[in-house]
Amino acid sequence: MKINKIVARLALIALIAASIGLFFLAGGENYLSLGQLQERQDDFRDLKASHPLLLALEFGAIYVAITGLTLPGAALMTLAAGAIFGLVEGTIIASIASTLGATLAFLASRFLLRDFVQKKFSSRLYAVNQGMKKDGPFYLLTLRLVPAFPFFLVNLLTALTPISTLTFFWVSQIGMLPGTIVYVNAGTQLAKLHSLSGVVSPSVLGAFILLGLFPLVARRIERGIKANRIYSKWPKPKRFERNVVVIGAGSAGLVSAYIASAVKAKVTLIEKHLMGGDCLNYGCVPSKALIRSSRILAQAKRAEEFGLSIPKAHADFAKVMERVQRCVAAVAPHDSVKRYTELGVDVRAGTARITSPWTVEVDGEVITTRSIIIAAGAEPFVPPIPGLSEAGYLTSENLWVLRTLPRRLLVLGGGSIGCELSQAFARLGSEVTQVEVADRLLLREDPDVSSFVRERLENDGVKVHTAHAATSVECNNGQKLLHCTSGDSHVSLEFDEILVAIGRRPRISGYGLEEMGITGGGSGTFQTNEYLETLYPNIYACGDVAGPYQLTHVAAHQAWYAAVHALFGQLRRFRVDYSAIPAVTFVDPEVARVGLNESEAEKQGVKYELTRYGIDDLDRAIVDGDQHGWVKVLTVPGSDRILGATIVGESAGELLVEFTLAIRNRIGLNKILGTIHAYPTLAEANKYAAGVWKKAHAPQNVLRWLERYHNWRLG
Repeated sequence: MKINKIVARLALIALIAASIGLFFLAGGENYLSLGQLQERQDDFRDLKASHPLLLALEFGAIYVAITGLTLPGAALMTLAAGAIFGLVEGTIIASIASTLGATLAFLASRFLLRDFVQKKFSSRLYAVNQGMKKDGPFYLLTLRLVPAFPFFLVNLLTALTPISTLTFFWVSQIGMLPGTIVYVNAGTQLAKLHSLSGVVSPSVLGAFILLGLFPLVARRIERGIKANRIYSKWPKPKRFERNVVVIGAGSAGLVSAYIASAVKAKVTLIEKHLMGGDCLNYGCVPSKALIRSSRILAQAKRAEEFGLSIPKAHADFAKVMERVQRCVAAVAPHDSVKRYTELGVDVRAGTARITSPWTVEVDGEVITTRSIIIAAGAEPFVPPIPGLSEAGYLTSENLWVLRTLPRRLLVLGGGSIGCELSQAFARLGSEVTQVEVADRLLLREDPDVSSFVRERLENDGVKVHTAHAATSVECNNGQKLLHCTSGDSHVSLEFDEILVAIGRRPRISGYGLEEMGITGGGSGTFQTNEYLETLYPNIYACGDVAGPYQLTHVAAHQAWYAAVHALFGQLRRFRVDYSAIPAVTFVDPEVARVGLNESEAEKQGVKYELTRYGIDDLDRAIVDGDQHGWVKVLTVPGSDRILGATIVGESAGELLVEFTLAIRNRIGLNKILGTIHAYPTLAEANKYAAGVWKKAHAPQNVLRWLERYHNWRLG
């Protein structure tokens, strides 16, 4: 089948080449000149008088061939249509023929080039493809209405996108009609023309450009009509107290408020609980503080490897948790009411309720605002397992009140949070059992990463049970059991405390949004467009309530877009860029990833080349005693352009920055290889990975000739 397609493509190329060659061999370009048309006007009139239908068909066929083969002369053929057939008949013939010819060129380009281009540049064309699927007719119409853009390029390039042939045909028919009428009308006055430049005057060209802006204006009008329909039942204040009200003082809310205050907008920030949100109080900060303590203890137990004699190290769990709280307190001023008030933000403690698109009520007080940003974050998801509530459970929110180390801790969940805390508590001295319903840990990572992390956790004493589904919790005479099914068998696991770490649920209810028609999508987040707008264009969502990533740095990233759109969206909007999103799982050693991994590339059908460098070969890792892990890079086949990178190893999160920068700015492996990396550092792993790629792509023929050259130089 593939061979037949190749043969068909070669045959089509040969046919096109032969047709173009015959055209020039026959001197076709000499007939398509303004002088020839003017000289033969009488001949064309006689032919029309004697054989009108035959002339129309022949003329149309020639026109279709010229445009289909992308030959020069389409403009002159349009003039000829006016000179021979008149304005009405000439417009009909030229319009149909030009559209048919353009469609033939479109189909030829699609058949010959689209598969190759889409495979070669799949990731780079993703945004273009999505835009064409959604707004293709508008883009095409804009290009057709502006004659300054060569129509033959529109035919060839549009074919490489997902736009359908039928859509291309009818949009081209409409879009080219105004220009066709102008040229046909000029053709009716052919004798008075001295050059093609006389057809379109600056004023006419300016009119076409304005006409080309029509689809964009139409989109804005369409948005306005939809907005008016949505806002119709809500009275709009004549004057506003605030430019923007932000609900939630986590990462997304704080960044939104900061940006608004930085550009001197009047902003109110509302938080009903703790400033800093989940990341400061329950997530990133306390968990990393706990992980740090557990890691130092694990390193102390390895003292003999480094020639050191240290008395047996152990954890004082109460003091560990006190240090965790000190870390939270030390970071808290960065997110405090005092700091944001000094920045000019009106900070309110209370429960926010949106009562209209322009009003937010805070504990009885109504604030009018031009825009609203919802950044309410997420909360731990607790599954409805029978007996769980009666037994009592821990989550990332109440875990930090512990001052006594659980003797037997059961961790429910095998994602990032579950793996991080399982390892930390095992190192601190708990007997940890980890239960995951999927067949492996860290399901979003590649299988080799999952296997490696499982091995490391088990080396630290964690009992890992994958493919185990929790069915119920039983408390009997002080004994607590988690009952699970695994295949056809039933398993009961004892524990003293159970930590639920199976994910987080966005906080999308309780703000009055249901009454306004703003509801959650299938993923439990608010439905937003590519600009983070909800159903109401002046109400935005960012962070965990918007998705698609529950990461602090993504929330901050989205907050920039939400704030800029809330304040300046009437002037300019930007689609949120998710092209280079880094993620780190802080187990030891760390797992860090940006862009595509192998599993995602295969699922999306993206072709890739794999380059792998083992960190066990790295000098700095060897002397540090951390010679484990790898750098894995996916590139476009035959190119050094990076599709994604996964790093497993010491300080992987820090090393990932180089690849995130590279993907975001289209820096290839050749430039990473050519960048000086200090020796001895862990960052050299990135350079050596680039070196592995370079070696695999070394020009073997050139090297053989160089070998001969050097042998010749020996005499």
